[in-house]
Amino acid sequence: MSTPSADPDPSDTPGLEEGNGVRPGDTPPSEAGTSGLSAHEAKEPSGAVNKAIPIAIVALVFLFVLFLLVRAAWPS
Repeated sequence: MSTPSADPDPSDTPGLEEGNGVRPGDTPPSEAGTSGLSAHEAKEPSGAVNKAIPIAIVALVFLFVLFLLVRAAWPS
């Protein structure tokens, strides 16, 4: 038993021209022409959150460097 090929035969495919091109209008549009039917887009974080994240990262890096400096200065 043989399985049919996943690739269609160009001679049997409707809408193909010479050189396997397609006529204008034979392909579906690249975007949906309807609006309001898709899922809602996620809201972006507020401006306060956008400022708090980099500040928190800088604070953590500062504390880490401070820890390393104190540890290096601590007598063994």
